[in-house]
Amino acid sequence: MPTNHTPEYISHPLLKEGVVERRRYQIAIARVARKKSLMVVLPTGLGKTTIALFVLINRLAKGKVLFLAPTRPLVEQHSAFLNDVLTIDPSVIQTLTGNVLADKRAKLWDDAKIIVSTPQIIENDLLSNRINLSTVSLIIFDECHRAVGNYSYVYIAEKYAEQAIEPLVLGMTASPGSDKEKIKEICISLGVKKVESRTEYDTDVAPYIHKKEIEWRTLDVPVAIKKQKRILDAILDERIGELQKLGFIRKRRGKDVTKKELLELREIITVQLASQKHADLYKALSLQAEVLKIKHAIDLIETQGIFAVNRYFGRLKNEALSKDGSKAAKRLLRDDRFVDAMNMAASYEGEHPKLNAVIQILQEEFRVNPNTRIIVFTNYRDTAEMIISCLQDRNAEEEGIRAVKFIGQATKAEDKGLKQKEQVEIITKFKAGDYNVLVATSVAEEGLDIPATDLVIFYEPIPSAIRSIQRKGRTARKKVGKVIVLIAKGTKDEAYYWLSRSKEREMRKRISEMRMIEIETEKTVTETGNKTENTEDEDQSRITDFEDELKLTIFVDPRETRAGIARFLQKAGVDLKLQNLEIGDYIVSDKVCIERKTVTDFLDTLINKRRNLFEQIHRMKNEYEKPLLVIEGDSIYGQRNVHPNVVRAVMASIALDYSVPIIQTRDAADTASLIYVIAKREQMPNKTEVNPHGKKSTASLKEQQEYFVSALSNIGIMTTRKLLVKFKTIERIMAASKEELMEVENVGEKTAEHIKRVFSTEYKG
Repeated sequence: MPTNHTPEYISHPLLKEGVVERRRYQIAIARVARKKSLMVVLPTGLGKTTIALFVLINRLAKGKVLFLAPTRPLVEQHSAFLNDVLTIDPSVIQTLTGNVLADKRAKLWDDAKIIVSTPQIIENDLLSNRINLSTVSLIIFDECHRAVGNYSYVYIAEKYAEQAIEPLVLGMTASPGSDKEKIKEICISLGVKKVESRTEYDTDVAPYIHKKEIEWRTLDVPVAIKKQKRILDAILDERIGELQKLGFIRKRRGKDVTKKELLELREIITVQLASQKHADLYKALSLQAEVLKIKHAIDLIETQGIFAVNRYFGRLKNEALSKDGSKAAKRLLRDDRFVDAMNMAASYEGEHPKLNAVIQILQEEFRVNPNTRIIVFTNYRDTAEMIISCLQDRNAEEEGIRAVKFIGQATKAEDKGLKQKEQVEIITKFKAGDYNVLVATSVAEEGLDIPATDLVIFYEPIPSAIRSIQRKGRTARKKVGKVIVLIAKGTKDEAYYWLSRSKEREMRKRISEMRMIEIETEKTVTETGNKTENTEDEDQSRITDFEDELKLTIFVDPRETRAGIARFLQKAGVDLKLQNLEIGDYIVSDKVCIERKTVTDFLDTLINKRRNLFEQIHRMKNEYEKPLLVIEGDSIYGQRNVHPNVVRAVMASIALDYSVPIIQTRDAADTASLIYVIAKREQMPNKTEVNPHGKKSTASLKEQQEYFVSALSNIGIMTTRKLLVKFKTIERIMAASKEELMEVENVGEKTAEHIKRVFSTEYKG
């Protein structure tokens, strides 16, 4: 804390003594937030959560408080904070994540005063009518800049406005973006009336701010790397020239064409392919894909290093040699110059100077202060792996450098992600000092409580104002901090440097402007093309034209809720049953199972070996008398480098060989309308209960046994099969103890307890 500042603490019956510091700006913002729905914009480390706490204790007497955060670690972090500072009984603070069984959540909701949850859980429970928000006096939306498009925050805020008597919303973010319309869209989505913001330059914040030194360090790119880049530049310019001759691009030089322009070009070509099948269009599509790959290689070699580009070249080579690999990859590997660039990179014994710069900075920092904490941010996992490998090769632990890779959950091929539990363990060890350097991708930018970081290193500048601010906010939280940004001279690093500075200034200006006005809550058309309220009403009318007194029932796989279809169906009065479905996405009767795929998803099943479309169709056909495939979206031909004849052949096989009808829909609302009509047709006039497991008389004894066990909620088909393999019969599963059940892979304590409860609890008719 600055030397001229002596901490004072808040005294309140609901707060433990001496734990919550009194800060004038936090109290001032909280006073506003108690009166009207508010978005709070504060840099990371200035205590947004403390402001939320002040509003929370003020609203508890009026009803429940719902505290939402986008990830499980962040939810657990907020829950721990509330338990640490509040004097109320911990049993009334409930944490809801995917680990809590759906059957339990309704009771936990009823008994709780404070619910801390991921938004997807709350959305699913609202769609299933397990809960409603009428008794909620306050909803806190952490990282509220996510409240756009189809994200769960938008739906929850909408339902809250409908159901609550006196709704009050508090949105919190470090950086809502630099676009005025985007900020306004977030406010409208959440029902926010006003924006309150502070920066380190505000007079009421200054006493609590620690100095943050920012250094921009430029580095020369070695001659050998420049030579490899020149080869790639020549290939890129040639491909751009071919696109120019075909009439698809005006700019001649590859470096003048942006990634955004290339993605837009792909959309243009795809639209044209939908109406005309011309050889030039297919050639242009392949050239566009080649240009993207070449530009990515150039970016890596310029700004990341030889390790990263060699990893990328390896993946490209595997793609080209694969039977189902893209034509773009195959064409590049037939270009001798491109192969020469690959060989030069493979034989180059040096590395990008950024790597040595990072190592030297770490060594210097730990020589001066062995207790320091440092985060190294990079955009690419390959770069993170390179830094960790280099530190290990140099026995950095002997110099006191204990580094760990901190990446996201996604796993691709040989690139294994970190599970959320593993992420939390790493952060815990970082706090404890077991690790003192995090080499992190964007996963460490947002939300997670990573305290007392003395230095943040940017391996490269980033053009996003939001991400740049979040990265910088990881230091100077409790003492003086430093930020070092590495820039490779003459590369896109320099452009991103100026762009990020410009966007940050623009964002501060926009937020200051928003503070001066009250936000109109009516939905308006934004420049980004989002739907107006009237358009949404028109979409809904496509479903609710079918008014009837009968309440339809539809089983929906929870993974489908993000598509927005379930929301339309619920608004139409459908009784939604969210249940993990091993077959299909929507079940409207014991005969009809519907598998929905977007155009992109459908095409991905044709080129991704790990996804077998025909297996899905086969299983639907085996279990249901009337299976149906719905393909949602326009322009099914000419995308993902899949030839139209391949698409036609697959669709013909599904329709003729499997006798499964295919219906195409325009969008989510159109799909919802179709599902509604089919459900109505199946369930009227004679109302029958919907069975999510189907009733085909041809089901084998093995399949019937699997259906029986998998009918238990939260028991998937893989766990079902493991249970049956272990115990041999359903009778033995029913007789097994909790401990015996937990010996089966994927069966934890909660699942075992659930199985025992279902089999042993007396039926109440």
